[in-house]
Amino acid sequence: MRWRELGEEACSMARAVSVIGDRWTLLILRDCFLRVRRFEDFQERLGITRPILADRLKKLVDAFVLTKVAYQQRPVRYEYRLTPKGLDLYPIVLSIVHWGDMHMAERKGRPLLHRHDLCDKNFDPVLTCSECGEAITPRQVHVHPGPGARNPRHLPAGIDMSGQSRSEPRPSSRRSVTG
Repeated sequence: MRWRELGEEACSMARAVSVIGDRWTLLILRDCFLRVRRFEDFQERLGITRPILADRLKKLVDAFVLTKVAYQQRPVRYEYRLTPKGLDLYPIVLSIVHWGDMHMAERKGRPLLHRHDLCDKNFDPVLTCSECGEAITPRQVHVHPGPGARNPRHLPAGIDMSGQSRSEPRPSSRRSVTG
């Protein structure tokens, strides 16, 4: 599968990665959620070259993740603001930050804490089931084909397009007979 073809795959992960799947884009999104909006501010904070930053911002605007809003007329200058589609990336960005906090933080601890405005408490993000509200772990989730499934490559190993288990040929167990 080629990088430029990811957006055409019948796989939600591949399609998402085609938009947000490089390091600069993820860092730009992090800064967007930290309320950075202007080109010069992104460049200064990230230490990114102007051409790469311009390319990533254009890609996010083209994908309707960010929108350009003029904040100055002469010369025209723009801010980049998250769209509703961009705001929907918050749980992903927060999950990546949490993973970094848990597995990559230095001895002193997390560089940033997240406080919930409603209860005024610092929190850790938790993925919960939209139906029952319980926390979700990978071992409690089973995947099956949805209405947009087109390719068995994107299904769990051992599951066919109908959602049934495939009977995989098992290696024969040969016992040597000595005599």
